[in-house]
Amino acid sequence: MTDRRLSNSTRQALPASVAVPGYDRNRVVPGIVHIGVGAFHRAHQATYVDDCLAAGETDWGIVGVSLRSADTRDALAPQDGLYTLAVRSSDSESLRVVGSILSMLVAPEDPGAVLAALTDPRTRIVTLTITEKAYLRAAGGGLDKTHPDIVHDLANPQMPRTAHGFLTESLARRRAAGIPPFTVLCCDNLPANGATLHRLLVEFAALRNSDLARHIADEVAFPSSMVDRIVPATTDADRTRISGQLGVEDAWPVMTEPFCQWVVEDDFPAGRPAWEKFGVTMVGDVGPFEDMKLRLLNGSHSAIAYLGLLSGHETVDRAFADPTIRQFVDGLWAEAIPTLPKDAGLDTADYTSQLAKRYSNTALAHRTAQIANDGSQKLPQRIVASAVECIETGVTPKHLMLVAAAWIAACEARGRTLPENHFTDPLDSALAALTGRHLPAGEMATAVFDLAGFAKDFAERQALVELAAVHLEHLRQGGVAAAFAALGIGNRKP
Repeated sequence: MTDRRLSNSTRQALPASVAVPGYDRNRVVPGIVHIGVGAFHRAHQATYVDDCLAAGETDWGIVGVSLRSADTRDALAPQDGLYTLAVRSSDSESLRVVGSILSMLVAPEDPGAVLAALTDPRTRIVTLTITEKAYLRAAGGGLDKTHPDIVHDLANPQMPRTAHGFLTESLARRRAAGIPPFTVLCCDNLPANGATLHRLLVEFAALRNSDLARHIADEVAFPSSMVDRIVPATTDADRTRISGQLGVEDAWPVMTEPFCQWVVEDDFPAGRPAWEKFGVTMVGDVGPFEDMKLRLLNGSHSAIAYLGLLSGHETVDRAFADPTIRQFVDGLWAEAIPTLPKDAGLDTADYTSQLAKRYSNTALAHRTAQIANDGSQKLPQRIVASAVECIETGVTPKHLMLVAAAWIAACEARGRTLPENHFTDPLDSALAALTGRHLPAGEMATAVFDLAGFAKDFAERQALVELAAVHLEHLRQGGVAAAFAALGIGNRKP
């Protein structure tokens, strides 16, 4: 591997086959602060912004913020923020260098610098991809007021640790300085993600000051959005291969698929880039698109992850090539599709057909263990919400509840048939205590539903628990094959 790094000084010497920023990065000024600069942001929002910068909208550069690790900053800083996006299909790959990230900040190292960037009058949009667990919700969906980081941020508003703390303190400073508020654009897989973050931030602010809470409630825009692109974790082999093609080292390239979608509610009082020119769908209501993505893509992704892990499949494409898992996913979609809005013009047949092609992409090698992380935070909106609506309409959500049971079984398998830390969850300590008790399937399902808050306020919750318990018993006694057989999938009879 070369000892030269990808950077402003080396980008023009890259092979002609590699697309590079065609604009003068020195003329770009920051207009967006992005919190949570992981691989997904760099494969998704940052590329749309890169397109806008190339079209001459040079006041929308990105300041990236990491709430925890310095790894991304340490990889990108020597590269002037540049990185390679590798768009891979089963039979081709294209490389593109993205230049929209101007600088990177690491919050634990210098929270004051993060607050300064958020308070900068040039910052008009703050976007977030911090994953579901970082919103610090209690089991009922409200703010977890007892979380240690929330308690810390309320006591130390000048030195926040959480997105809640940084957003609230910077909005307070902007208000005090007479600077209009920025727009907060949540890009995580939460139901009604803009409204959800708005509610959580108002709850947090109210614990500081009721007047500040009213300001955030009334004056700050929180449009919802739906994001969709599969982005597997980058491997050392990816780094070596991409750097070899570039002729310079890229410490952290990003792998992704050709498909990319972003649907955004058009509510930006402080202005926004002309994203619609580059494929973003700007709408009045993102809800139907969000539900379709959460329930059909994310729901089936979780199903493939847990059933794939229990079946010995390491990647999505290998799991989806398993005829029984493929048949199960079709059944899952058949249960979930009727729960979607009927009058929103959603083409679910085309959408699921595209999903099948995307899941079959052999180049991505998207690890089932990666998707399996944080199930307690993901399943409520991906699986449980659909199951509740099925029960309400008289449909038994057999396939949906097998996903919940498969998550429980996969948690039980860690340290036994799966490696101890093969995937993680914010509730791991409590889950480990439960799995260590070797409870009967019914008691285990009840305990896990209680712990995770699944369908907490649903009057017929016990029906879901009982369905999950039956599936869990099948998984324990005969593995995935037995659970599938009970659904009429595969060759075995129930």
